[in-house]
Amino acid sequence: QVQLVESGGGSVQAGGSLRLSCSVSGNTGSWYSMAWFRQAPGKEREGVANIETSSRTTDYADSVKCRFTISHDNAKNLLYLQMNSLKPEDTAMYYCAFDYRVIFTLRPDNYKYWGQGTQVTVSS
Repeated sequence: QVQLVESGGGSVQAGGSLRLSCSVSGNTGSWYSMAWFRQAPGKEREGVANIETSSRTTDYADSVKCRFTISHDNAKNLLYLQMNSLKPEDTAMYYCAFDYRVIFTLRPDNYKYWGQGTQVTVSS
């Protein structure tokens, strides 16, 4: 079992920044894959960024490239999402997700464990 708890969400004006954190606990093993997803009301869950923790390979959705950065602190078991130049369309509930496998995908059905989410609201 793996437990994930997100934090760092909030309200910000367009152009601002936020940093989301996700604490990871439980039987994770040495290396694994993690990702950030988001879901706005009435929309499907969307992959934002993912990272494979051994190689630190990352991937991003086109909508957030050059604005968002995913990172992972192995020692602290923390996943981060630095979000800069935020836009109103970034408003959503943001979730972190975990899988034991080495995977490079932003498809939500590939991740086994999920956090409860943290709300991000960007006003124009």
